[in-house]
Amino acid sequence: MLNYKHLQYFLTVAKTGAINRAADKLHLTPQTLSGQIRVFEERLGVELFQRSGRKLELTNAGKLALSYADEIFQIGTELEEALSATPGTRMTPFRVGISDAVPKSIAHQLLMPALGLAEPVKLICKEDRLERLVAELAIHRLDMVLADKPMPSNIEVKGFSHPLGECGVAFFACKRLAKRMRLGFPGNLDGLPFLIPGEDSALRAPLLRWLEKKGINPLIAGEFDDSALMKSFGQAGAGVFPAAAVMAEDITRRFGVELLGQTSEIRERYFAITVERHVRHPAVLAVSEAAHTALFKRKPTKAKP
Repeated sequence: MLNYKHLQYFLTVAKTGAINRAADKLHLTPQTLSGQIRVFEERLGVELFQRSGRKLELTNAGKLALSYADEIFQIGTELEEALSATPGTRMTPFRVGISDAVPKSIAHQLLMPALGLAEPVKLICKEDRLERLVAELAIHRLDMVLADKPMPSNIEVKGFSHPLGECGVAFFACKRLAKRMRLGFPGNLDGLPFLIPGEDSALRAPLLRWLEKKGINPLIAGEFDDSALMKSFGQAGAGVFPAAAVMAEDITRRFGVELLGQTSEIRERYFAITVERHVRHPAVLAVSEAAHTALFKRKPTKAKP
């Protein structure tokens, strides 16, 4: 059985980086604290710290232990908050991993319905690469992962990909760049500077194939893992950028750019990945229902002639 007092001692030493400072915080003598850390290491069968000059540094095992310790005490704090809250004010944590290839505007639209449940939830979002998020989902650190593609088949994790919806792709540019265009869509894209998603995005490969198929030779001016950053560069006139067609009205309004045209030949797809084959989590159900009945049912926005 894990000794949580030892875990607290370990966490304090790891955060301060020195026995003396940690001992002051814990109101212990340095000798007592050092002895308790040695007992904890013997219990686990690994060394958690290594000395570097006057400081203590975490070993690889110590770094792993620290990640778990942080989560354990965070969950403990949430438990206290949940039990001390009066009935009707308790909030259930809803932990969501968002693949860094998913546009933040799409993630926002997908997750907002979870905040409108009769039993309130506390939304906790973590953004990272899909593979790392799925690994955290597998050990129940997350309730759901939002992704622009199904769970990769090469990951040995039990999980299920639930389609949320799909849409075409639209193309945008700042007004100054849009004024240079004389041809109709998609010919108006030829030869223009282009901003494209990074290699982790499911959109990148089909987008490049579509451009080649249409005989469009864009000048690739930038590649971005962060779609919001790509839009900001597009707003500043760095190039044409693609985005989910269902967000066209929102993008033109927020970034002050022009819609050049859109195609249904390229599809953006979004998934909720969970450990459940049949979704039962109320917040995940709310996300799925809203995606199917609202977000991906929007009528396409027309480009200005």
